[in-house]
Amino acid sequence: MGKRIYLVEDEQSLNILLDKYLTKEGYSVTTFSDGNSARKKIKDMPDLWILDIMLPDIDGYELIKNIKQNDKNTPVIFMSARNEELDRVVGLELGSDDYLSKPFLPRELVIRTNKLMERLYGDFKEKNADDIKIGEYTISKKQRLVLFKEEELQLTNKEFELLSYLGDNKNNVISREQILINVWGNDYFGSDRVVDDTIRRLRKKVSKITIETVYGFGYKLVIR
Repeated sequence: MGKRIYLVEDEQSLNILLDKYLTKEGYSVTTFSDGNSARKKIKDMPDLWILDIMLPDIDGYELIKNIKQNDKNTPVIFMSARNEELDRVVGLELGSDDYLSKPFLPRELVIRTNKLMERLYGDFKEKNADDIKIGEYTISKKQRLVLFKEEELQLTNKEFELLSYLGDNKNNVISREQILINVWGNDYFGSDRVVDDTIRRLRKKVSKITIETVYGFGYKLVIR
């Protein structure tokens, strides 16, 4: 599954926006809105921390000290809207790997994150290029498994193939006929009700994924 990023940002709108951008890029993102909540999860050892310096309780400086005490090699990206040069220098002294001065474009954070990940972990994105991220779910085509967070879900072969096909065509309406051809094959001669039955089972197993019914036509996996 995607590399794990822990994002600490107390401004809710920015927290949500950065989460969306990083998740869309294929990362597994966990967000925090204060330093103390994040500090409790340091032992999780994510692949990257992205920290805002200004937090409502402990600041990012204190948090990075705790992170580096746990493992000095854990990478950290700092964000700050304060004195840019001072924060950059202090951040580097404490062991940060990169620094962004607010305001910045979310895409800039994604680019810097990608470059840092590639430098530290190699060409991981190519290895996971076939993975499909849908919220907290990861569909791994190479391993033919579906994870919710880090828990593997038990899907039948057709359930997996149907979910993968819908994921490849997310936000597009797919007809029952298209599903039958691409999942069951051209030589399938049974009823198209098999699609409805499989969708029904999928909805129970991946309940946080929205699969809408387009009555009289087919289905659409919705990413909002």
